[in-house]
Amino acid sequence: MNILGINYFYHDSTACIVRDGQLVVAIEEERLTRQKHTDEFPVSAIERCMKVAGLQDKDIDAVAVSIKPTMHWQKKAAYSLGIGRGIKAFLGHEVGTSRYRQEQFWSWYLSCWPQGSKQPPIHWVPHHLAHVAGTFYVSPYEEAALLSLDGSGEWATSFVGLGKGTKIEKFNESFFPNSFGSFYEAATEFCGFRPNYDEGKTMGLAPFGDPEVFREKVAEIVKVGDDGAIGIDTSYFNFQYWRKPYCSQKFYETFGAPRAHGAPFEKRHENIAAAFQRVLEDSVLKMCRDLQKKTGARFLVIAGGVSLNSVMNGRIVRETDFEDLYVMPAAGDNGTAIGAAFQVWNGILGHPRTFVHDNPYVGTSYTDAEYAAVLKEAKLNVVKHDDIAAEAARLLKEGHIIGWFQGAMEIGPRALGNRSILADPTHPGMKDKINAEVKHREAYRPFAPSVPAEFAKDYFDMAVEAPFMLKVCDVFPDKRDCVPAITHVDGSARVQTVRRETNPLYHDLMVEFGKLSGVPVVLNTSFNVMGEPIVESPLDAIRCFFSTGLDKLVIGNYVIGK
Repeated sequence: MNILGINYFYHDSTACIVRDGQLVVAIEEERLTRQKHTDEFPVSAIERCMKVAGLQDKDIDAVAVSIKPTMHWQKKAAYSLGIGRGIKAFLGHEVGTSRYRQEQFWSWYLSCWPQGSKQPPIHWVPHHLAHVAGTFYVSPYEEAALLSLDGSGEWATSFVGLGKGTKIEKFNESFFPNSFGSFYEAATEFCGFRPNYDEGKTMGLAPFGDPEVFREKVAEIVKVGDDGAIGIDTSYFNFQYWRKPYCSQKFYETFGAPRAHGAPFEKRHENIAAAFQRVLEDSVLKMCRDLQKKTGARFLVIAGGVSLNSVMNGRIVRETDFEDLYVMPAAGDNGTAIGAAFQVWNGILGHPRTFVHDNPYVGTSYTDAEYAAVLKEAKLNVVKHDDIAAEAARLLKEGHIIGWFQGAMEIGPRALGNRSILADPTHPGMKDKINAEVKHREAYRPFAPSVPAEFAKDYFDMAVEAPFMLKVCDVFPDKRDCVPAITHVDGSARVQTVRRETNPLYHDLMVEFGKLSGVPVVLNTSFNVMGEPIVESPLDAIRCFFSTGLDKLVIGNYVIGK
């Protein structure tokens, strides 16, 4: 049975194919159209997924969509009656946008399966069910507490529940505008970044500030009930009216003037980022502790855009009674395509769970012949190596910054060793060099380390593995001088642990680098420049290589210089 999973309604449009309960391929539309976080219907991603899976339209048995547009209309209508002058924006967002998205879907669907043909059934999966139930079904846990948090999906902003086998029990959900996602987006805008896109920048800025300066005031904005209900004092915001700025005049009177985009950071902006980050962490920790007490579950499955906050995830692991948590590599809306497909396979059709999403490399891949053809067409001088892991390790040890393009593409916002920029983390000036010369982004932003799983506890204070780079931990104090380029200002790092059975080539590279440097850790950042998606094809990689300060490009077994 072939299920086509689709996310298209909000942002990060994505498609996937699940065949007989196994994830065959998943691709984000942005990688193909080169429009980061695109919300356009994923026509290109669908076509590529079908090609990779070797399918035609007639082979699709079901279409799973990670939205149920008709949900919560009574709540929406009641809300609209109380927002006064915000009604026009509400109608534009909830009616106009919804109509446009549905027109996109039906235009595509009927072009594939016209009236009178055999049409596959459509399963409209509620957004948060696609987030958290779909994530649970591909997790390694037979039973787990469930938590989904984002800006809003249909109208819900959270899902609190329990998963057992193929059964999902919902305890509670919160509704817009009581949203941790929107709460944090407002802080992101205040700090001079783009809300709903740059929340990672706010998380990275927070360690430069003192959370205690504004923590009490920020904490007054948020309430979390013992049942997991979220409450937000919306008098500080405008997002509930779909109006920018997201922060209200009361917010500015309380916390001061916002930072203009591109302007220098004041200490106050750093303190605001720190306070919002700390209050988010504390609030979600309360939800997790209450959920653990209610369920007695050993494990947590967390999903939604807020679950990309890896600092928060690290605290959940360290400061709750959960033994570990699972968050899929595409934890935001991109992963709901996968979640919707597995909700159909496991939740609706009741098939037993047979797949664990522990391998993020589920995207496109290219053959050696395809590499050679592109390099020849571009008339590049290349050298082919028999042991590319050893050669790449040597280049890193010599101080080169390399673009690393191998195997199947990752799913999700983090490069995890197949579409990565790599460098020597022992070099004190490497972070500033890459930010300025390669990524062309803010100088304060940190870079993450990748480490073979068997060496992780030699450098990092972590009790569990972090294969998707979504759990922040501390670098041991006596190791921070060994790896200064990946140690953030507060001594932390967003670690990726790599098992050899998951990515043998990347694992070998780190082991070889360890032999040369004494430190089996590499600096790993996504193969792109700020504002662009991660590279998808060899041609994307070549373009990025020649438009940045990268020193070497490694594609397959080929090395290209300048």
